[in-house]
Amino acid sequence: QVQLVESGGGLVQAGGSLRLSCEFSGRTFSNFAMAWFRQAPGKEREFVAAISWSGDTSSTADSVKARFTISRDNAENTVYLQMNSLKPEDTAVYYCAATYGSGWYAGANEYGYWGQGTQVTVSS
Repeated sequence: QVQLVESGGGLVQAGGSLRLSCEFSGRTFSNFAMAWFRQAPGKEREFVAAISWSGDTSSTADSVKARFTISRDNAENTVYLQMNSLKPEDTAVYYCAATYGSGWYAGANEYGYWGQGTQVTVSS
């Protein structure tokens, strides 16, 4: 079965950067579209970014556009989320998600596989 393991979260000051990683195992990574979602306390899970199985197309939520970048390395079975210019409102648990398919998808219900999440806390 697919397993996803996130890493790279932590505490950072506003304006700082973090890079999240999500290691994929159990199936052929290059057959899966990948995404990042986040959930802040008391809020619903929200889409952050998604990338197609080849990495040639991607999408980023308006709230993080120009600050966050999703990428993938199919040779390393890993998807990344580079987060720059972090703001306190970016504080959340960040989840990696996977679904079999070639495109990218913004809806959480499109994804059947989820990681355990990694906490990102941005202090002001």
